[in-house]
Amino acid sequence: MSAHETTHSRTWRVSPDLLGIVDQAGVFVETNPAWQTVLGWSEAEIRSMVFSDFLHPDDLDRTRAIFDSLKAGNPALHFENRYRCKQGGYRWLSWVAVPEGDIFVCSARDITRDKERARRLKSSEDEARLREQFVAILSHDLRNPLASIGSAVRIAAREPQSDKAAQMLASIGASATRMAQLIDVTMDFARASLGGGIPVDRNPVSDLKDRFERVIDEIRLAHPGREITLDYRHEGPVTCDPDRLDQLLSNLVANAVTHGSRNRPIVVGAGAVDGDFELTVANEGKPIPEEIRAHLFEPFNRATRSESLQGLGLGLYIAAEIARAHDGEISAASDAARTVFRLRIPVTPEG
Repeated sequence: MSAHETTHSRTWRVSPDLLGIVDQAGVFVETNPAWQTVLGWSEAEIRSMVFSDFLHPDDLDRTRAIFDSLKAGNPALHFENRYRCKQGGYRWLSWVAVPEGDIFVCSARDITRDKERARRLKSSEDEARLREQFVAILSHDLRNPLASIGSAVRIAAREPQSDKAAQMLASIGASATRMAQLIDVTMDFARASLGGGIPVDRNPVSDLKDRFERVIDEIRLAHPGREITLDYRHEGPVTCDPDRLDQLLSNLVANAVTHGSRNRPIVVGAGAVDGDFELTVANEGKPIPEEIRAHLFEPFNRATRSESLQGLGLGLYIAAEIARAHDGEISAASDAARTVFRLRIPVTPEG
């Protein structure tokens, strides 16, 4: 045996690609060991069948057309089809076949993993496209009719109404406001879940104390029996998105109103700690169980098991995303004395 023949024989045995010789009847008269490795068929089993016996039904017509083209003297390059495994299922193969006289020399590479990766990538792209459409629907197709409802209610409220009609209009207006808030929250969640995070527009802000007072006043108005105090001790501007910090504070205070003791004050604090801006919201009441505390900032999570199904359970998740967008972090500590949520962000971001 010559050196060339020895090398050829070794390549035939060890190649990971499926190598074979097909006759005019469509039978693989010679195959290498890779056939059994990839598909599980022995050489004798392969010789007992024609190539169409291995094919996925959806690939029969295409592959027979390629075989007819080979018989006409045309090579087949990178032709893909699915071959049946002995143990069930199919593997995707990419073929190169060349006619040589009355036979056809073939090689096939297993591309099943490549196909699966491509399928997953397409699926991910499709999901991202659907999410983008979802955000677009929320931002436009829902906001516009909701704005029309709000405008109609305000115009109607200016006209003389019976007490019952006035109450109904006020209820509709409150519901429209609540729906707008839910849309805002859902849009924030959709943006964050897409991987881009919540967008922020950071600039030096010097009136955070006044803004925080307004946020707290709004919550006091909605909950007249609750005591909420603000201890603001930070001096100088904070580089931040003030609207987003208002949103974060509102979420934290609303959470304290819901879960804290009704007879004890909620204390909001702000100050400088180690060069950072720190905002805290503290309330007394039952401590948050440890198993719930570990998942507080995950979406659709609620601070207690007994909470009603009102709300989406996204407030603390969005607060955490706002903190992350400011290069900061938010944490929670809870014991028998009190529960404290703590935000830390750099006063002036690097770069």
